[in-house]
Formats: sequence, structure tokens, C-alpha cells
Amino acid sequence: MNIVVVGLSHKTAPVEIREKLSIQEAKLQETLTHLKSYPHIEEVAIISTCNRLEIYSVITDTEKGVVEIIQFLSEIGHIPIAQLRRYLFILLHQDAVRHLMRVSAGLESLVLGEGQILAQVKNTHKLAQKYQALGRLLDRLFKQAMTAGKRVRTETSIGTGAVSISSAAVELAYAKIENLSVQKVTIIGAGKMSRLLVQHLIAKNAHKITIVNRSQHRSEELAAQFPEISLKLYPLEEMMNAIATSDLVFTSTGATEPILDKAMLQGVLSVHQSLMLIDISVPRNVHADVHNMENVRAFNVDDLKAVVAANQESRRKMAQEAEELLEEEVAAFDIWWRSLDTVPTISCLRTKIETIREQELEKALSRLGTEFAEKHQEVIEAMTRGIVNKILHEPMVQLRAQQDIEARKRCLQSLQMLFDLDVSEQLT
Repeated sequence: MNIVVVGLSHKTAPVEIREKLSIQEAKLQETLTHLKSYPHIEEVAIISTCNRLEIYSVITDTEKGVVEIIQFLSEIGHIPIAQLRRYLFILLHQDAVRHLMRVSAGLESLVLGEGQILAQVKNTHKLAQKYQALGRLLDRLFKQAMTAGKRVRTETSIGTGAVSISSAAVELAYAKIENLSVQKVTIIGAGKMSRLLVQHLIAKNAHKITIVNRSQHRSEELAAQFPEISLKLYPLEEMMNAIATSDLVFTSTGATEPILDKAMLQGVLSVHQSLMLIDISVPRNVHADVHNMENVRAFNVDDLKAVVAANQESRRKMAQEAEELLEEEVAAFDIWWRSLDTVPTISCLRTKIETIREQELEKALSRLGTEFAEKHQEVIEAMTRGIVNKILHEPMVQLRAQQDIEARKRCLQSLQMLFDLDVSEQLT
């Protein structure tokens, strides 16, 4: 068995590739089930965000399992394998473990230290559990990664003042426009990213803000969180009317196809009207053909890198503290992983001693007579179980904690020889 992660991110692939491989939550169960149907994949979990798609798996044959995952990605993205490979990274066992810890801690994010990714890792774990795609190894790994992410945020200062994708988008707009207070701003979408957009826009003195969303209820919920300003709310059918009167438009929806293109904009914008579009969705909400429009300036998540870079340097030193904590968590997982080879021997030993206990108890009870046995059987049963558990407890703890692989192997061999254990029965 080996733990593997195959994926791509903002570091390895442009947005036009990432959007082809984005897996929406609605399709996650089908995707996990499909991946688990491959002969060499035992467990699987998928992190899919605007900046990354990562498939974590436990595979029985490393080479064949990786090939199966790459083949799957090629099929869903309609990208030839030869082209796809240049964008992928493949990490095995300890490197895969360390990578998930770093992702959970925000060290692999476009915005160093951003907190949203930890919630996304938690959601990945929850959904993989729900759809029965996790086994013992990935379940433990994701729990350890979530612990690592929490530790980094509570024991270091890396998350202090960390910007998000939404705040970086607002910073980009501010750098290009400066005086946001006089700009008419429209946000398409009413999810978490949109809420953060409103929050950061208000901090930059923007107050002429319109929300366009399919669900009126979601829009009203969003507006209720910002009573200090009066947000205008439009249904999705009136999106183009809202854009026609806007100077700045942010798009942040879960649509899988572009909801804005050149033809749509040409139909509502006047000849001399200028417009800035900032699309922070993956897949993209804004079609690439808008870049050909003379009075429209369009940006996507990949254009935020320059903005983010200006805020990164101050947090790089903080990241060094985080790295040390993560190494502790990686080591803790590795100790647990290595202890798994003790399980068959421990189980076999317990089974053998339990069998002896039951046989000797039965003999003792028969000698004591029926009346006494019925009256005191529970007490005697509990006492004998307690003796067995106490005798076995400390040796088993020490065996699992043994970090020297060769020393542990010798201990296991000694136990198997001294107690005449047939471990092969536990492995079948």
C-alpha cells in the first residue's frame, strides 16, 4: 500500500487547464465511486478549489495506480495525457503526507496562510467519508492534516492579516481604479467569496454595491450581514441590466460554463463606456473573448499573483515556524503508519491468549459448581479479562511506539516464535 497525491495547482497549471479539471461538489460522489472502481485504488479523496485539484489515494501498486488516476484526469478534462503530464505533480507516501499538511496549513495557497483552505480540507474529508471513499489510512491522514492546520493557525502568526482571494481581487481593483467610493460595483454571486468581496470593498470605501444572484433568499441573507450600507439586489435574469450601469464587476459563481461573453457585453455597453471585470471563479465565469474588447479590462484568478506577491514576503519568515510544526505532525503520522505492521501480530497474540483465558475460565467454573458459577461468573469473567489486558497493555504500547524499524521487526519475530503465532491467519 502507498499513499499518493496526483494533482495540479496555481503553481503548475494556468486557469484554462485548472477549469477543465475542476470537479463540482454535485459530481463528487460519482467521481469518487468511479475512481474507487479502478483495480489498484483502495481509498480516495479529492480537493477541488479555484486554485487546485488534488486526488489523494491509497493504491496497491504505485505505478499502475498513478497511471489510472492520470488516465481518469485525461478523460474528464479531455486533455491528451502527453499534454496533461506537464501540468501535474505526483507525490508519494511521506511527500504526499507532507504536502497535505502544507495545504491544510495554507502554505501551498496562492495567498500564503489563507484560512479558507482548512475548511475546504475538512469538507473534503467529510464528503469522502459520506460517500464511503475513505479507509483507515486516508481517514487518519486527513484528521492529522486538519490538526496540523489548526496548530499552525493557533501556534504561529502566519494567518495574522493574511489576505484571501477576495481581498486580493479588491486590492487589484483598488490599484487600477483607486477611488472605489465613486464606482458602481456589481458582484455576481452571493456565496462566501462574494461576502468577503463586500467586506473588503466596504473597507475601501465602496458603497454603491449591487448583488446579482439566482436565489433571492441568498442575496437577502448576504445583505443582512452588512446593515451599514444598502446593497441593491437583482435576480440573475437582470444581470445584464446591472452590468450596463456598472464600472466594476466581480464574478464569483459555481457555474461550470462562462456566464458572460463579448456578445453579451456588446449588447449592453455604450460605445464609450469602460468596464473592469474581475473573475475569481474556476471554472471561469467570463469568456476569454472579452479580452478583445477595447473598453473592457478583464482579469482572472491568475492575474492576482502580482497583488499577492506584495503581501507574501512578510509572512515567509512566519512560514518557517509553521514548517517546524508540520514536521512534527508528519513524524506523528509516520509513526502511526509504521505501527500498522504490528497489528497482525498483536491481533494474533490477543486471540491466542483470549482463547486460553476462555478455556481456563470454563474449567475453573465447572470445578466451582453450578450454583457458585452462576452467581459469580460475571465477576470472575471481568477479573480474568482485566488480568489479560493489563499484562498485554504495556508490551503492546512499547511495540507500537518503537520507531526503529529493524528493532520492531525483531520484536515481532520474537513474539511470533515465543508464542508460536501463525500471523498468516490474520492476513487472510
